[in-house]
Amino acid sequence: MSHLTETWQIHNHINLYLLESIDEPNLKDVSASKGRNVGEQFAHIHNVRLMWLKVAAPELLEGLNKIEKGTINKDLLATELENSSRAVISLFEKSGPEGKIKGFKPHATAFLGYLVSHESHHRGQIMLALKQSGHMVDQKTQYGIWEWGVR
Repeated sequence: MSHLTETWQIHNHINLYLLESIDEPNLKDVSASKGRNVGEQFAHIHNVRLMWLKVAAPELLEGLNKIEKGTINKDLLATELENSSRAVISLFEKSGPEGKIKGFKPHATAFLGYLVSHESHHRGQIMLALKQSGHMVDQKTQYGIWEWGVR
């Protein structure tokens, strides 16, 4: 397993770890500044992955589905995030020895950095929305999202 793939898997497991800690009704929580609710934030993460796959390797979209607003629940989010994560791993594996991702410069390592940055930004928004709605995740989860060595 490449370091890119391993890093991506850890990152995705952290997304799923956070999702698992959220009670289903709290997927509807929204931050004080409005915008997407918690469930829609997770759906956006998945849907952006699909957007990049469409550009870089459309054949990897087979069997993947965009998550629409009215269909969001924890099981669907977990399943689709896992499915799109596997497709991103396939994209890294296809990037070859040069580490090229079609439609993204400069290379696959930077693409990994982009995805992790984007998704971590939304994880922060999720945590804030939950906190502002009175549903802050437990302390174990708050610390757990930083435990990359055990995810």
